[in-house]
Amino acid sequence: MKLLVIEDDATTRSYIQKGFQESGAVVDTADNGPDGLFLATSEEYDIIILDRMLPKMDGLALLAALRAANIRTAVIILSALGHVDERIKGLKAGGDDYLTKPFSFQELYVRATILVHRQQQLSDPAQGPVTRLAIDDLEMDLVGHKVTRAGREIKLQPKEFQLLRYLLEHQGQVISRTMLFETVWDYHFDPKTNVIDVHIAKLRKKLEENEQTQLIFTVRGAGYVVRTS
Repeated sequence: MKLLVIEDDATTRSYIQKGFQESGAVVDTADNGPDGLFLATSEEYDIIILDRMLPKMDGLALLAALRAANIRTAVIILSALGHVDERIKGLKAGGDDYLTKPFSFQELYVRATILVHRQQQLSDPAQGPVTRLAIDDLEMDLVGHKVTRAGREIKLQPKEFQLLRYLLEHQGQVISRTMLFETVWDYHFDPKTNVIDVHIAKLRKKLEENEQTQLIFTVRGAGYVVRTS
């Protein structure tokens, strides 16, 4: 993955750069709008992480300039402005995602990889849509809307199916409660309920009904992850 980080705060910029480099990504950085725009229009990137408030050139103005130049690189906007109106402005300006500060690097990383994967699928339609997900002896048929484990069919409620699908699509990655609320429940805020905990508990019970190995793990203070051990 090759990405561009446009962020004026040195600590935040270094934090993001180090995190992605440790995952094997190539990272370019800029600390102001004009330099960021120059790099974004001169190089090819898989994704751009863009601060909302930049010196010399506002982040949304930079984004508008990119889209006017027909540069369709996926952009995640980072901003301390978390009000829904600001999020809408960012998305309308051409942003693909919007993450408020302070943020979890793990969440930023997952959101970035999701966007890059989507872009790759769009650029290579020959790959075709994914119709099956699996881990260990668990299989999910997305077309038939069917889940089996060791050949035994598991009956899931619609939300349980959506929840398991999202976790399987990102197996090995820690998924935060915020991401689950936004993608499975379509809430752009945490309603401060235990709805996710309840659904996770029910899902675990169904998947481990015959004393089978655990697949869904809780990462305390971070979220949930699907893995084999």
